[in-house]
Amino acid sequence: MRWRGGVLAFTALAAVLAPLAGCGVGVRPTGVLDAGEPASGLTRGKRLYYASDTGLRAVPLLDREGDELEAVMKLLAQGPTAAERRQGLTTLLHAPSGYTVTGDGPRVTVELTGPYWAQARDQATGQLVCTLASFQSVREAEVRADDVEVTIRPGEGPVLGPLRCAEYLDR
Repeated sequence: MRWRGGVLAFTALAAVLAPLAGCGVGVRPTGVLDAGEPASGLTRGKRLYYASDTGLRAVPLLDREGDELEAVMKLLAQGPTAAERRQGLTTLLHAPSGYTVTGDGPRVTVELTGPYWAQARDQATGQLVCTLASFQSVREAEVRADDVEVTIRPGEGPVLGPLRCAEYLDR
């Protein structure tokens, strides 16, 4: 009896290992395969965008709760952490005294009580537009950050926008 049990166990083990023994047989290495262009566009998740010598750089917000658009200007005005500053990041945006920020689908509007101090195409505006786009895409999951349009309506001066983050990233 013992002998038959051992033979059965050996046969079962051989049946399991036999297909593995052929691994690598008949498989030849191939050359490099072209898989196309790398992924592009904005990624999902809350990110603050800071200015650097090479353009805007995204910093993920992993440790902060909430996705309120009103908080974006304050977060940007606080600036990067010491470690982020050592990497060459800075903020050019300073929170104005009176503002409201609203979002509806792919549209975000910043209403200021006073003038807007930056130009439409500079990094300060890019910081605001890209950060708001990332927050809006988290607030409304069906909206891609690439599709968010931000309009800045100062209390004095011309309206800026609608503006998209992609306008600031490839500079």
